[in-house]
Amino acid sequence: MEKFKKHWEIQHNWQLLFPFFGVLALGYSAFKISNAFLKPYGLILTIIASVVLFFLLLKLTLFIFKKLEKKWILDYKWEMIRVFIVFAITGSSSLYIGRPIIELIGITKENLNPLLYWVLFIIIGLVFYQILLVTFGWLFGQFKFFWEFEKKMLKRFGFKRFLD
Repeated sequence: MEKFKKHWEIQHNWQLLFPFFGVLALGYSAFKISNAFLKPYGLILTIIASVVLFFLLLKLTLFIFKKLEKKWILDYKWEMIRVFIVFAITGSSSLYIGRPIIELIGITKENLNPLLYWVLFIIIGLVFYQILLVTFGWLFGQFKFFWEFEKKMLKRFGFKRFLD
């Protein structure tokens, strides 16, 4: 455990929550993906595929961490896990918030061209994503990182003059 703490630069035991929840979310994702494809073939095959997929996703995640470690400026390595958790929660939440909003406006697949519907759905989801990213970043104690990230993203969308 000490080797793990040293590698991820964990000084306090409460910081172990982030790797724990990260691994838990990765396992859940692996199970959901496997279950989506293999549900008709039974639970045993789904669990075996979940374990294999979990290790593949873990390898991929650690590879991405290594690449982003130099690019993202964070105080400690364990904060990268916290940042990834914020991205995951934000992505899921923007869909859950965007869908009722688009229905509230009265836009459905039935009353609008499907291509136009999906374009509007993505635009509305993106607007809420920007707001939620900074909000969840603040809730997870990473406001500064996500505010800088948000400013870069908005500049790429062409809102540079509004941010200066």
